Amino acid sequence: MSLAFGSIQTGLPKDIVQQIMKAERIPVQNMQKRKGKIEDKKGLVDELSQLVQGVRGTLTQNGSARSLRELSINTNESIVGVTADKNIAEPANYQFEVKQLAQKSSAMTSGFEDPKESYIGVGFIRYSLPDGTSKDIYVDSENSSLEKVAKLINKDENSGLRASVINDGSDTEKPWRLILSLKETGDGQKADFPYFYFVDGEDDFFLEFERAAQDAKVALDGFEIELPANETSDLIPGLSIDIKKAKPGEEFSISISEDTGAVSEKIGTMVDQLNGVLSFIKQQNTLDENTDTSRTLGGDIILQTIEGRIRSAVFKDINTESGNFRAGDIGITFQRDGLLKFDAEKFKSELEKNYNKVSQVLSGQFKDGTKINGFIDNLNESLGTMLRFPDGLLQSRKRSIDNNIEAIDRRITQRERMLEQKEKNLKDKFSRLEGTISKIKAQGAGVAALGGGGAGPVGLG
Repeated sequence: MSLAFGSIQTGLPKDIVQQIMKAERIPVQNMQKRKGKIEDKKGLVDELSQLVQGVRGTLTQNGSARSLRELSINTNESIVGVTADKNIAEPANYQFEVKQLAQKSSAMTSGFEDPKESYIGVGFIRYSLPDGTSKDIYVDSENSSLEKVAKLINKDENSGLRASVINDGSDTEKPWRLILSLKETGDGQKADFPYFYFVDGEDDFFLEFERAAQDAKVALDGFEIELPANETSDLIPGLSIDIKKAKPGEEFSISISEDTGAVSEKIGTMVDQLNGVLSFIKQQNTLDENTDTSRTLGGDIILQTIEGRIRSAVFKDINTESGNFRAGDIGITFQRDGLLKFDAEKFKSELEKNYNKVSQVLSGQFKDGTKINGFIDNLNESLGTMLRFPDGLLQSRKRSIDNNIEAIDRRITQRERMLEQKEKNLKDKFSRLEGTISKIKAQGAGVAALGGGGAGPVGLG
């Protein structure tokens, strides 16, 4: 008589615990798949938020009539450089002439053979500043080269005087000279360079050339004006003028006008960014039988709300000094595909015909101390509420998604801990079972031996 254990004869399958645990981990895998879908949605919400933030940044930068505005400057750039502060300058045309450049007091010394080795002697330099104070610079034998004298002069930051060593090329034997000059230009900055007092030098050290300070002289609309420097921001309100060279008798224009092309580019950029948002919404709402709606935002209230607010802003009447107008009246309209179209030519034409009207349609106006919103204001406020922290629709959705992901992560962590303990328990149980089966098999072998050895192996049937 023999005993049989069915399929268990040489011990348990090696991967029996792994097989059981693989089945036990199916719920965890399902949770991870669900988390992946939610993360996909989070990525889409983040992408949409970035698109909306990009639009709002442009709206904020151009939200006022001044920030939206750009000015164009036309002038003779070889004679003057002109920049405009668009918050102050106004369109106008000025006649301009540069009769004389401003210059600073300066002087140049006699020549020496070498800037480092030539010995000019021991002594001092005395000069008088425009405010009447006198300065003395003493030179000893250790600092009696041209370069070291220049360093002594430049060492005093408050002296008002600067020195440089140059090779003027006028004398092949003694080309190196010291140039002294005041920092400031203009008639009020004249310095007195009397004499140098030096002894024991290799060559005479004296001032060979001097140039007095002078004001710049310009003519504005025929009237002569003196300026202490070649740069001024006080001559014409809102304009900074850099005088490059004098051209006596050559009158030219400085023309300031509204730069309709630059404003058109700003609005074109804004419309492109809005179309980026609308294209995203359109793509998400394009559904078919193969679309996995659990991974997209198709039909989501967020998409409907944003699109609705953009449409509302485009079609809303704006009160201006010239009457009520919509964005479509200045070239911003919806197309059949749901995207916006910007007619740049119409926009520029409307700007040139009535700049104030277009500006007010876009940026609104103040009336009796109250701000009347324009297209940009309405759109900025609507999109701003979507992004508002912490209760804006986009912010709330992102927070809700993050909370869902965190909750799933917690459940996965808890489940993994349980499975880890279960796997340990299973391994212990099957280890004990194998031990028991081994003992039974050993006992069966002993019984068979008592029967004369004729019996078969012990088994469980």
